[in-house]
Amino acid sequence: MVYLHHLPEDKRLNLNISLFNEENNTQNILLIQEDLRLSKSMSWDHTQEDSQKNQSHSTSSAWISVEVVNNVTEFIFLGLSQDPGMQLILFALFLLFYMVILGGNLLILLMVFSDPRLHTPMYFFLSNLSFVNIAYSSATAPKMIADFVSEKKIISYWGCVTQMFTFHFFGCTEIFVLTVMAFDRYAAICQPLRYANIMSTTACTLLASLSWLGALAHSFVQTLLTFQLPFCSSQIIDHYFCDVHPVLKLACADTTLVNMLVIANSGLISLGCFLILLASYTVILVSLRKQSAEGWRKALSTCGSHFTVVTSFFVPCIFIYLRPSTTFPLDKAVSVFYTTITPMLNPLIYTLRNKDVKNAMNRVWNHKVSLKEKQKA
Repeated sequence: MVYLHHLPEDKRLNLNISLFNEENNTQNILLIQEDLRLSKSMSWDHTQEDSQKNQSHSTSSAWISVEVVNNVTEFIFLGLSQDPGMQLILFALFLLFYMVILGGNLLILLMVFSDPRLHTPMYFFLSNLSFVNIAYSSATAPKMIADFVSEKKIISYWGCVTQMFTFHFFGCTEIFVLTVMAFDRYAAICQPLRYANIMSTTACTLLASLSWLGALAHSFVQTLLTFQLPFCSSQIIDHYFCDVHPVLKLACADTTLVNMLVIANSGLISLGCFLILLASYTVILVSLRKQSAEGWRKALSTCGSHFTVVTSFFVPCIFIYLRPSTTFPLDKAVSVFYTTITPMLNPLIYTLRNKDVKNAMNRVWNHKVSLKEKQKA
């Protein structure tokens, strides 16, 4: 057998063409393929061609990588548990929690707006807190509850963005409102003669507005810092909602600076407001030390119950956001306290232990009963 690469290039090309035209058979095609392979292997430009191929491959790979980064359309939650039996238990439990959150906080809103006697600064901020509790828990609870009975725990990219924004917006609003409520109690107990001037209608409106606007700025910065990063092929979020640290783990870029900014943004807000709350309740208790034993016990009971709610919300927040997150299973368990437990405890503590709210509930109930009796008559 004679290999074609021994012939001059022009004759070899002509012979190749003639072989195709005159003897279109398998053997000649194989000869031509073998000739082309040998010609390529004997080329002096072999190294240059390989280099060009590698460069082309790198360019293609980079293009594909960019496409992957820009085409992340959804994320997958791991949730609180992967066990089917446990998921059914959690479904029933968190559904009950969510119903208590909605019912209790809606009841507070109804009482405050329907009873003129509750149109005071304290209940103005309490109604703000109740509305925030409903919105805050609704940012995560419905999706989490639905995922307990879903095979695929999927959320879209923009759904994740929206969830993170609303969660941090209402969460930060709750932090600020709780802080303002502590200041309101301080002014009422420690500055009773000046209370009406300190907590005027204008002052209450301003404090509430600043709470909402401050939370809006916080949430915008938090969400922008997270989603300006590129995301690669990994789409599994080791959490039950889109929070900052689990989402940052999926970014295919250095997140050191962003993590530090998150700590400065969320962690310091939580810690700073918690210290203000702690100082307010301490001053209140110190100012009441000369009260009678019964008055002291009453104040201690009230402040203690409020401080329980504050602690169950702030301490987990400080734990989560004041450090780089590395233990997501623990973080998920801790997150339950400030996403579900605290919004559920707020209406229980602020209504069951509050005589004004209970009296308002009795008045509304009696009014409803009297209307039914008149209709029957």
